[in-house]
Amino acid sequence: MKLGIVSEGGANRTIFSCGVMDVFLEEGLMPDYYAGVSAGIAFGVSYLSGQQGRNLKLMETYMSDKRYMGMRHLLNRKKRTYYNTDFVFGEIPQKLLPFDFEAFAAYPGEVEAVVTNLHTGKAEYLAVPRGEDMRDTLVASCALPVLFQPVKVGRHYYLDGGVSDSVPFEHAFAKGCDKVIAVLTRERGFVRQTENAVKLTNRLYRKYPKIVEDMEHRAERYNASMDELRRLEEEGRVFVIAPESTYGVGRTETDTVKLRRLYDEGVRIARERMEALREYLKSSTPEGEERRDL
Repeated sequence: MKLGIVSEGGANRTIFSCGVMDVFLEEGLMPDYYAGVSAGIAFGVSYLSGQQGRNLKLMETYMSDKRYMGMRHLLNRKKRTYYNTDFVFGEIPQKLLPFDFEAFAAYPGEVEAVVTNLHTGKAEYLAVPRGEDMRDTLVASCALPVLFQPVKVGRHYYLDGGVSDSVPFEHAFAKGCDKVIAVLTRERGFVRQTENAVKLTNRLYRKYPKIVEDMEHRAERYNASMDELRRLEEEGRVFVIAPESTYGVGRTETDTVKLRRLYDEGVRIARERMEALREYLKSSTPEGEERRDL
């Protein structure tokens, strides 16, 4: 049985998923395939390296730090990103809160970051490098339009993967996964509306009509994807973990009290749903193949 985990983005709201993943580490649950979108991959690599509590410490120590994010970085002509990528993806993992690159390199599964091709507007799934050269791939997946500049990886430029594929469960099945755990950062039943920033995106990316089209139809595409995810969950093909409330936490939330509450929500829900998850993983394939135990 090939198990996949897909993790939705949501910038700082993804601290919910960090709580979920820390419980997975307590339970010894590791997938054969992991795909993360935006912060879903940026935080997800700490799960795959087995660093329980690292993301929580990062949140408590650095998310309210002015070096982490803010308009001053977006308006800086040398940076032009709301999140200070040199600090977030450089100084923190390399010096201040070391990331275990060796443990991540030893993870035997497959890891992909979801990105959106600037020219085609289509989702691509990039293998995450197993060393310090992972940085560009992670930043590309997190490169929200307006808040980030497009990021070059290889020969192409990319933006945030959530623009084209917010929850890549269909891709996980295409990769051969028999069971898929989808970790969301929005409540069940959440309906996305077209964002006000679309008008600004249309102006900034007018040279890239496929991105403009993506942003105009993102809400419609996301809602259809969630309908399909609910259908698959009802059929027992996907296991969904989602917050009951996000407590008003947005993408750029810096209040560590609110963020800790959302992290604790992830821990609580993951623990409450663990028995159901065990049953899901034990259930048989249509051909009768036995599933793994936790």
